[in-house]
Amino acid sequence: MQDYVFKYGKEKLKFSLDPSLVAGELKIKDCPVLSDPEAAIRQALAHPIGSKPLREIVKPGETVVFIVNDPTRVANSHVFMPILLDEMNAAGIPDKDMAIIFALGTHRLMTDEEMVQEVGEAVAKRVKMHNSDAKDSSQFTYFGETSRGTPVWFNNLVVQADHIICTGSIVHHFFAGFGGGRKAMLPGVSAYETIRKNHSMIFDPNALIGKLEGNPIYHDQVEGVEMHRPSFLLNVVLNEKKEFLAVFAGDYIQAHLEGCKLVDEVYGAELEEPADLVIATCGGFPKDINVYQMQKTMDNAWVAVRDGGVVILLGECIEGTGSATYEDWMREYQTPDRIAEMVKANFQIGAHKAYAVTRLMKKAEFILVSAMEPEFAKMLLFTPAKDMEEALAMAFAKLGPKPRIVLMPQGSLTVPRIRVK
Repeated sequence: MQDYVFKYGKEKLKFSLDPSLVAGELKIKDCPVLSDPEAAIRQALAHPIGSKPLREIVKPGETVVFIVNDPTRVANSHVFMPILLDEMNAAGIPDKDMAIIFALGTHRLMTDEEMVQEVGEAVAKRVKMHNSDAKDSSQFTYFGETSRGTPVWFNNLVVQADHIICTGSIVHHFFAGFGGGRKAMLPGVSAYETIRKNHSMIFDPNALIGKLEGNPIYHDQVEGVEMHRPSFLLNVVLNEKKEFLAVFAGDYIQAHLEGCKLVDEVYGAELEEPADLVIATCGGFPKDINVYQMQKTMDNAWVAVRDGGVVILLGECIEGTGSATYEDWMREYQTPDRIAEMVKANFQIGAHKAYAVTRLMKKAEFILVSAMEPEFAKMLLFTPAKDMEEALAMAFAKLGPKPRIVLMPQGSLTVPRIRVK
């Protein structure tokens, strides 16, 4: 037997397995960290992908708005924003002609302190900063409807500026393929109804993690953004420690696609075939703070497990589900099919999470080691286990003595791909 140690909340859990049963351990690939991120940012701005350099795009007398991530999506904005402001100054744009708007989508509004923390004190003193409140219709201008029926409303601040510069980080996204790129605008600075309609395409079988081509959510977002095209993009790729791996700048579509290739290289993990049993941890706190965050790991484990298999999930969920709407829908509708039916009939942000989680449970059993009460975990359709010993006993009882096991010690980050034979 061999011992394995996985992160759980702020602790670590140890368990033992026969190593001959372990077919693979999925980890993110080592990628050199940028030794001088500031220099790399300047280099990317001077040699953009599919675009003229930023200094050649803007002109004195014009106004510029930067779209910046909120705290839920780490981008190290405090590193690149001072450089972007200086770049604008060099092009003849004074600080008073620039502003920052935070790409909140449907997230809660940021406090003044959070805004300062996100971009750094120096930047906060130089330019005005704004929230985009998706539910305040007075903040938005209508541009028309996409071919898929999404009404496109963008925040007035980006509508009134001469130039929009999108910033952010590129990561895998469980139904939009990848974050970053066009997502700064849609959903970032879009109205609630725009976001609701776009996200309602989650039921399409092509709305998948790591998939852009053929993904209706991605194509709908791009179609909407093309109605009021940003002038430039700066996206970064970070590692697990939030260190810079690469910087991509230029055309908001082309530069983003190049960044997605690197994200797939670093965070993608190939498997010969799906496993009977996947043992996955979110990676500890705060990745397993609640079910809402844990879902990223569930999605990745779902790809790695076979139909009728088992996933053992280590997620403390010290704050429970993280969404009252999600909880309400689970209590009310109780089965994956009923939840899917009701979410389709009345799509709501929050309720879509109930669908996103329970659809995974149709493929495999999810045994959960968490801090949640067992009855509460059962209500959420997990099979609760008090510890790893009990979880493994349950899994082996179902699968037999020699299941093919895949381990995911960085479950929220590694995105499995089954190798096509």
